[in-house]
Amino acid sequence: MATPRQDNGPDLYAELGVDKKASADEIKKAYRKLAREYHPDRNPGDTAAEERFKKVSAAYDVLSDDEKRKEYDRARAFGGLGGAFSTGGAGFDFGDSGLGDILGNVFGNRGGGGGGGGRKRPNQQRGRDLEADVTLSFRQAIDGAQVPLSVRTTATCGTCTGTGAKPGTSPTVCPRCKGRGVESQGQGLFSMSQPCSRCQGSGTVIEDVCPTCGGEGAVHTTKRYRVNIPPGVKEGSRVRLAGKGRAGRNGGPPGDLFVITHITASKVFARKGEDVEVTVPISIAEAVRGADVEVPTLDGRKKLRVPPGTKHGTVQRLRGEGPPRLGGGGRGDIHYRFVIEVPEPSTDAQREAVDQLGDLFPVQSRKRLFEEG
Repeated sequence: MATPRQDNGPDLYAELGVDKKASADEIKKAYRKLAREYHPDRNPGDTAAEERFKKVSAAYDVLSDDEKRKEYDRARAFGGLGGAFSTGGAGFDFGDSGLGDILGNVFGNRGGGGGGGGRKRPNQQRGRDLEADVTLSFRQAIDGAQVPLSVRTTATCGTCTGTGAKPGTSPTVCPRCKGRGVESQGQGLFSMSQPCSRCQGSGTVIEDVCPTCGGEGAVHTTKRYRVNIPPGVKEGSRVRLAGKGRAGRNGGPPGDLFVITHITASKVFARKGEDVEVTVPISIAEAVRGADVEVPTLDGRKKLRVPPGTKHGTVQRLRGEGPPRLGGGGRGDIHYRFVIEVPEPSTDAQREAVDQLGDLFPVQSRKRLFEEG
């Protein structure tokens, strides 16, 4: 007679798409890829993506911690995940298999056992991150700048101090989910869960809402900042302002504000990764006989030697005189690309000079076009 299969609970390795023997670097790489794909800011209003993001984050929270990972692996090998706890609101729910105490430590569960009374404290939630765009001149991007920025965001409600409840009252434990924030679907040792339909996953309900914020715990506001942009930013660089995002719920920490930089193109310097490039026109005579030409740098001017016989498109480099590298680490280079400027003769004297030049310097290498290998 076949032995019934024992369900060992959710496979956090499968959530991240990695093998159970995956290295820490492989786990981190998989998490970052999935987090970018399902982040709420990239999927506004998509509840399925938000739930997937929560599960991926919860799985990474365990597998990125050596001790939690070892305890999780031991618990699965021992015979199942249980204790009816949730992984940080990620939507994993477990039947009663007697391992709630072990895994409660792994996942930081605040709730009780399978029929416990739930949380005694409101579920704190971190505020969402925000993004804002700023446009800088090429010079500001090179030197760094302080720029004004207005951001539409939320702030903790001053009336209820973020609880969402009318002053003198407090949120109460949700009677439907007993404060766990999730409702289970399915039966047996393992079941998937979804946010509670009564409290929307917060674990608490508000009977008397705050008249100022309407139970949100936060109010909309416009905040103005003077943002310090570091030297060396590029198109699309992200400058993080910690704690300047949306307000958290129930006393939770605020999110972060990410300032995305956009750079106005320079008429002279073209950004090439960590370096810049300058196109320097030279005459036919300068290319043939050589010359000293004046070129711009980021800090002034310099003279470069054009060697005799310089070809069209030849590049010279000034090392360490390009843009500052973000976070330190010196500076990039400046590349000077020499472009031979071909004039169009407009007088008899010019046309005669060109004829003489052609006679004196015939194109010898053209003969190779008719040579067979």
